[in-house]
Amino acid sequence: MNANSPKLRGVNLGSWLLLEKWMVPSLFEGLAASDETTFCAELGPAAAERLRGHWQRWITREDFAWIAERGLNAVRIPYGHWIFGPDYPYHPAYGDNPHPFVEGGIDVLDQAMDWAEEFGLRVMLDLHAAPGCQNGFDNGGIMGVCEWHTRPDYLEHALSVLERIAERYRAHPALHSIECLNEPRWDVPTDYLKAFYVAAYERIRRYCPAERVAVVFHDGFRSFREYLGFMQAPEYRNVIFDLHRYQCFDRNDIDLDIFGHMHKAGGDWRDEADAINAELRLPAVCGEWSLGLDLRVVSLWAEGPFNHALEHMDEFQQHVASRGYGAAQLLAFEKYLGWFFWSYKTETTPAWCFRECVERGWLPSDFR
Repeated sequence: MNANSPKLRGVNLGSWLLLEKWMVPSLFEGLAASDETTFCAELGPAAAERLRGHWQRWITREDFAWIAERGLNAVRIPYGHWIFGPDYPYHPAYGDNPHPFVEGGIDVLDQAMDWAEEFGLRVMLDLHAAPGCQNGFDNGGIMGVCEWHTRPDYLEHALSVLERIAERYRAHPALHSIECLNEPRWDVPTDYLKAFYVAAYERIRRYCPAERVAVVFHDGFRSFREYLGFMQAPEYRNVIFDLHRYQCFDRNDIDLDIFGHMHKAGGDWRDEADAINAELRLPAVCGEWSLGLDLRVVSLWAEGPFNHALEHMDEFQQHVASRGYGAAQLLAFEKYLGWFFWSYKTETTPAWCFRECVERGWLPSDFR
């Protein structure tokens, strides 16, 4: 399976094998925890039953069937560096237990791969949380900590997990690609990041040939032009560039009206796609995007103000605005090799829940 195979139209299976509190607030009720690390550390032995129950309920075989029925052909599955269980490097956030994370996630991932094969879906496996945390976000495992790039054992553990993932799924028909690391922060030095990506490519290629499996690297919140000439053929083959595009985190975006949001998506992001396709000489995917414009619903840390483009619209106007914003983004991202909506499912945030966006008519009902 190479990067030139049919366009990827997919969805992320977020907050399944890596918790994000804003997506599943019910799971965190009564806890001070803000991420999976503190969830496991706070609950101790009681974390296992609660989390394993969530694994069984959050995404099921029926969800894979629903995704395939809508004409999507891919899923991106985030997981944490603890997916194989101990041994992983200690971080002070773990407290007294050197290995706080619940074991058994790899069995859930095995099941997910088989469901994907059953329904003809291709899988991008995404190392979403690295030891020491690569971004300081809750989705990196430890909120407020960004230390992954400060210790050699953190780096080595991330590489060893990628290698074990490659070894385990190398022959699995559903495996499309392995992503080296999700959203390393903008202040992780570019040279360090590039060296990690090259090392990760080499580890993955020990088991997964370029003819079958793509290697994906994220832009690290910096311009694609910092990667011009990076990981080029013939030395590197079947490499994909990943970027994530949202308009609800930066104040300049938040203050736009809906026409500004649509113009940025259908204009600026279209132009960016054309530039990437012309200059980078690597296929690209938009690995995350959503209809979310309200910072309040996704953020455990932002102080506000929480204005957004839809707040003074009636229900009909909000519906039309959501459809327009979704369409503008889809048209831009269709210029790439593919895209993955974030996320398939959330508990309380419809603009971030693919299934609800489809059922409300904000996104198409068929993606064939």
